[in-house]
Amino acid sequence: MIYLDYQATTPLAPEAFEAMLPWLKDQHANPHSPHRAGRAAKAAVEVARADVARLLPPGGRVVFTSGATEALNWAIKGVVGDVATIATEHAAVLDTASSLPFGHVQSIGTDGGGLVDPRIEWTLPEAGFGLVAAMLVNNEIGVIQPIAALAAQAHAAGALFLCDAVQGYGRVPIPDGCDLIALSAHKIHGPKGIGALWIRDGVELAPLLHGGDQEGGRSGTLSPALCAGLGAAARLMRERAGEDVAHVARLWGIALDRLQGWTINGSTEHRYRGNLNIRRDGLDVNRLMSDCRNIAFSAGSACASGSGRPSHVLKAIGLSDAEARSSIRLGWGRYTTEAELIEAIDTIVAAADAQRIAA
Repeated sequence: MIYLDYQATTPLAPEAFEAMLPWLKDQHANPHSPHRAGRAAKAAVEVARADVARLLPPGGRVVFTSGATEALNWAIKGVVGDVATIATEHAAVLDTASSLPFGHVQSIGTDGGGLVDPRIEWTLPEAGFGLVAAMLVNNEIGVIQPIAALAAQAHAAGALFLCDAVQGYGRVPIPDGCDLIALSAHKIHGPKGIGALWIRDGVELAPLLHGGDQEGGRSGTLSPALCAGLGAAARLMRERAGEDVAHVARLWGIALDRLQGWTINGSTEHRYRGNLNIRRDGLDVNRLMSDCRNIAFSAGSACASGSGRPSHVLKAIGLSDAEARSSIRLGWGRYTTEAELIEAIDTIVAAADAQRIAA
């Protein structure tokens, strides 16, 4: 199968697997234990923490979590006050914010490209808002938000700023000005089941989980294996940054050349080029996916698949229900070959053309 669903998850890097293996096979100590084996496990955790931190701003600390969903929940629920967030955010942000028992959620609209338009003034009340949350790179349409400007506006209103960097960490520079940054291992070729929340020095969050306070505000026994896998994946993102960017850009060019007549959803200028969300009028996406079973691609966010509802992201940028339902998302990255991408796109185009002929 040709895998083109990198926004849902990424293949595990061989180096991350190798980093995890000793802690899965032979070295099973609890990293919070004081004996020698425990101290060795703790050392592995701290090496991983340092590797993750090297791709984040200075002046903060990395706290390991079970994934980005926990990190986002903690950031949002740990701050007192109302929340403002972009209408195209991930459900982990939107649903968490709407679940808060106090205050209300302010939704910030976007332009037709999916960006918070800097020409459109949006302001927060001088009091009441505790947090503004925005995604660095959108998981469905790949657009890159003006994080620095949004953070500055949040601070001007006296609010903290949370950046959901799940899709952008290691791929797109994270500007200074963030107070909280969430990330996930399995989106950067690391293992599933671990993520992190970066907390700026001086920012205090109410705990989400109670128990042993092993992470200074976050309770729970850490897995040295998962931490080592995330650390190795983060290190590779840093070391291979230039190579990965160039490879993704080449694949983007190949895809555009072979998708004549399709419409791109979202900004093409302010965009991570490993995400291509496209539509074709009248396309039956369910039939297309059935006809292309040897290709893994998406009709939207994996977290919302099966809901039957058109994508809230595509609706928020002004698409009709029919346009949203005739859209697909292709995602590629480090381990996608040019030959695989060409074969997959040619197969998708042929299947879509067959639908039009049959109609």
